Amino acid sequence: MKTFHFTRAAAAALFGAALTGIAVPAHADIKNYEFKLVQPTVQAGADRIVTVRLVDKTTGKPVPDAMIFATRLDMAPDGMKEMATKVTPMPGEEPGTYRFKANFSMAGRWQLSLGAKVQGETGTVENKLVVTAEK
Repeated sequence: MKTFHFTRAAAAALFGAALTGIAVPAHADIKNYEFKLVQPTVQAGADRIVTVRLVDKTTGKPVPDAMIFATRLDMAPDGMKEMATKVTPMPGEEPGTYRFKANFSMAGRWQLSLGAKVQGETGTVENKLVVTAEK
C-alpha cells in the first residue's frame, strides 16, 4: 500500500514539474538561415573556386558544420538551364564558409543552387545564388 502512495506522489510531482514549464531550448526557424556569396564574380575557366557563407540572419553570425547535400550550377539566369556543370565541394577556410570548385566554361550568369541541413534544426536551407563569370 505504501508503494502505491509513493508511486502516485512521484507521478503527481512529475506532472507538476511538466506543468511549470521545464526549460526546453528553442530552435530558430530554418528561414532564419541563408547562404551568401563571398565574391559574386569569378573568372571564366576551369577549376574556379566559389565561396559561400551560411549566415544566421537573426544574429549575422556564420553557421559552421552544416551538411550540404545538394549542389547544382547551371546557366539558368541566362536562359540556359540545361547548361550545367559539375560542382566539387572543397574544405572551407573559416567556420561558416563553404567552398566549391567548378568549371565556368563561358562568361555569363551562373546559378548556384544549394540545399543544406543545419545541426539542431528541422527543415532544409535552400538558396539560389547568382555568380557572374567574367572573361
